[in-house]
Amino acid sequence: MKRGFFFIYVIGFCLVLNAQKRDFESVKYNTIEKNIADEASNLFYPKLMKRFLESDSTFNLKEKRHLYYGYSFDENYSPYGSSDYSDSLRGVLKKEQLKTNDFKEIIRLGDSILKEEPFDLRTLNYQLYAYENLENRDKFKFRLNQMKVIIDAIISTGDGEKKKTAFYVLYTSHEYELLNILGLQFGGRQSLIEHYDYLTVAKNDHGIEGMYFEITPCLNSLAKSFRK
Repeated sequence: MKRGFFFIYVIGFCLVLNAQKRDFESVKYNTIEKNIADEASNLFYPKLMKRFLESDSTFNLKEKRHLYYGYSFDENYSPYGSSDYSDSLRGVLKKEQLKTNDFKEIIRLGDSILKEEPFDLRTLNYQLYAYENLENRDKFKFRLNQMKVIIDAIISTGDGEKKKTAFYVLYTSHEYELLNILGLQFGGRQSLIEHYDYLTVAKNDHGIEGMYFEITPCLNSLAKSFRK
């Protein structure tokens, strides 16, 4: 199967936002941890996750940021984990030509993966492709809205051009997916600089040589796994 569709549904959406002048805000994890534990608040994490799983379209930016970055405090957060269903999904996607039953299988397997990892951008995108081919507009909009919530949170943190304005991500996989969203290609080299990932990017019209990503939750999770 050709991979050219990857993130095609949100590239235009994000490039418009990226072109506008935006005020970036770094992530204060200690503040987020405190806010999402307040049961009386609209930022209480179970409330946010329930709304996300229902594809609520009324999230404001503060809520989106608490939803995405607050997941780093969830017991199920596993930035380097992989679902048992991922291999089966890749098997379907390797087919040269996908038929109706294949698109249905992408949705079935994708649903299983998203139950384990609700912020899996790649799986969300695969499902968008499947729903479009099945002409299921309601489900397409449902997943697209969820994807926008995640992306809005990430791009509110920076532009990636330097450490001070790095994109904050919960998964290293989101680094590569964000490059695709911005119309950039990975240049082949990755470096860990303090608590930042730096990815080089291929030659582009914007003269961008690389992007910075803040990955503190990933590093904390990795360190915790080594202590077990």
